[in-house]
Amino acid sequence: MEVENLRKYYFERDTLIDRALGRDPVSVKAVDGVSFHVEEGETLGLVGESGCGKSTTGETVLRLRDATDGTVTFDGEDLLAMSDAELRQFRRRAQVVFQDPFSSLDPRMTVGDIITEPLDIHGIAGRAERRQRAKDLLERVGLSAAQVDRYPHEFSGGQRQRVGIARALALEPEFVVLDEPVSALDVSVQAQVLNLLEDLQTEFGLTYLFIAHDLSVVRHISDRVAVMYLGRIVETGPVDDIFEDPQHPYTQALLESVPRASTEEYGRRVDALEGDVPSPRDPPAGCRFHTRCPYAREACRQEDPGDYDVGGGQRAACFRVDEDHPYWESEPLEGVAPTGQDD
Repeated sequence: MEVENLRKYYFERDTLIDRALGRDPVSVKAVDGVSFHVEEGETLGLVGESGCGKSTTGETVLRLRDATDGTVTFDGEDLLAMSDAELRQFRRRAQVVFQDPFSSLDPRMTVGDIITEPLDIHGIAGRAERRQRAKDLLERVGLSAAQVDRYPHEFSGGQRQRVGIARALALEPEFVVLDEPVSALDVSVQAQVLNLLEDLQTEFGLTYLFIAHDLSVVRHISDRVAVMYLGRIVETGPVDDIFEDPQHPYTQALLESVPRASTEEYGRRVDALEGDVPSPRDPPAGCRFHTRCPYAREACRQEDPGDYDVGGGQRAACFRVDEDHPYWESEPLEGVAPTGQDD
């Protein structure tokens, strides 16, 4: 999957009167110029604070939400230009596991009906074969075939998420968006579900877009990582490079926020972030992180940083990785350490 300059805005005021008076509709820029790619068979981890646009990105690339702008291609096909018939075929190749294992399952349906519903919609196999398929999938995700006629309320949170995974696998997809699939589960159950996802990926050759805010989970399951802040991706790269040598100050701050048994385990790169995330209705000019960045300079407020190649497949949207940028000659913003004290 190739995603280029993807945007998803939510317009809060767009009435006939507003248009007649020439008013610009107020919009929430949930996703604002996101670009990334996912290679076949790999897991790309998409991480960031709550509200940064991760889930909206995952839903938009699957056409569960209509994009405001940008391009999304899947095996060379333009996803955003697909007709209803073409999109229906795409649904068989791409599925999603939602974050909440409680609200994502219909309480009026048995788990067997939940798993076979995609097969019914696409007219695949007969009734008896679908039921057998549901039993096989329940066994494959660590449940019992005898539970096929039970209802969601008869299962724990971890078991419900396994049902959601079984439903996603019913159509034998190639690409799966995992939208924080373990965030609502106990830690011990998280490990079981993560191991299950890894086993399924190996067995069925799946490609994952793994959305999460838990960095330890992301490091465990991902091949590459994309770090998101306020609707944009600020750093991407191989998982070990991102965790061992982060280049963007926001990535560094995220890693420093992870609790550790010993405060002397690693040297601190940056202090804890101060202030709140700016509103996506009116994001800051220039670098969107400059209002919270300990290294911000005047150039950060004036210019939006590009996507700099750090090497080894790692990229960061920060002037500090470019030794020749005028950033180094500009004045630090108020409260920021001068040159020579920011490391």
